[in-house]
Amino acid sequence: MAGILAWFWNERFWLPHNVTWADLQSTEEATFPQAEDLYLAFPLAFCIFMIRLLFERFIAKPCALGLKVQANGPQKAQPNAILEKVFTAITKHPDEKRLEGLSKQLDWDVRSIQRWFRQRRNQEKPSTLRKFCESMWRFTFYLYIFTYGVRFLKKTPWLWNTRQCWSGYPYQPLMPDLHYYYMVELSFYWSLMFSQFIDVKRKDFGIMFTHHIVAVTLITFSYITNLTRVGTLILCLHDVADIVLEAAKMANYCKCQKLSDLLFLTFAVVFIVSRLGIYPLWILNTTSFELYEALGNFPALWVLNVLLIVLQILHCFWSYLIIKAAYRAISKGKVAKDARSDVESSSDEEETVPRSKAPHSTVTTNGTSGANGTNGYLTAATSSEEH
Repeated sequence: MAGILAWFWNERFWLPHNVTWADLQSTEEATFPQAEDLYLAFPLAFCIFMIRLLFERFIAKPCALGLKVQANGPQKAQPNAILEKVFTAITKHPDEKRLEGLSKQLDWDVRSIQRWFRQRRNQEKPSTLRKFCESMWRFTFYLYIFTYGVRFLKKTPWLWNTRQCWSGYPYQPLMPDLHYYYMVELSFYWSLMFSQFIDVKRKDFGIMFTHHIVAVTLITFSYITNLTRVGTLILCLHDVADIVLEAAKMANYCKCQKLSDLLFLTFAVVFIVSRLGIYPLWILNTTSFELYEALGNFPALWVLNVLLIVLQILHCFWSYLIIKAAYRAISKGKVAKDARSDVESSSDEEETVPRSKAPHSTVTTNGTSGANGTNGYLTAATSSEEH
């Protein structure tokens, strides 16, 4: 085990030439980032998650109800023991052969059975109230941490001159404000990593999970190697677009469509300018060229830039989806659903639930279609979730 640890923490990989881990040990005169500091992120992530639960229950939910956000989820499917057994034990998406068998068994037409399964799947979708509370929590956190980041960075020389990120590296003392900023951001992303499995499920779950892994890896890597100055720039730059995105989601859940569309278009501009413009010209430029000029070459720099390029690839993918949605908003005068909608049913096929051919069967109607869900464009990026 000692040999594996020695190999993993090889100074020639992590640090510039003629620098050792001993040189970066904290002393009474100066404090430097230590790997063991990162353990603090786990209890903090738990605390953030508990704060989120309290916030959603006692702040976000009353606000949502005050704004008359719909509290009920999608209408429940007509009870049917046979279809329910197939849905829970066999498949949620029956093929044509199974649909024909069920049609004969229940004396229902195939189209009605398809509608039942579609509505039963939507029944498991979260309510608009829950989605509003989730977005309000993210909006509040992103607004807070972005404000904190801006207040911190405007006092630093590297905000205005990125070459200052490498001045004196790696012997750059860890300031208390910077330490707090890093730990809160890392803890938040760890909380997202775990809460994503219980949050509202999106069709981009895999991509968002990849994004969270890259974000946690970048924050951890930059902290260990004391690349925290450029790290603060990256964190602040990524938080700004998520504030507007979550605001657009909340406006949509409140059925303020014009405000939602305006906020979304604002988000699209902010996202594209920050992720496709400022990020490569400001961040990738300094990590690819200015860093090399100041410190020379060592393996950890390649790891840093590979992670940053992966992040840029995700930016390009999301920008493509956002531009598509923005184009529809401009051309049609209203933002339409895209392929990333988290609501499955949005067509006229959802107007009714299954109706039996037998005269004694009950018939219920579903008066809503896509109105119960969010517009698909609002799941196009993260500010998250999400970045």
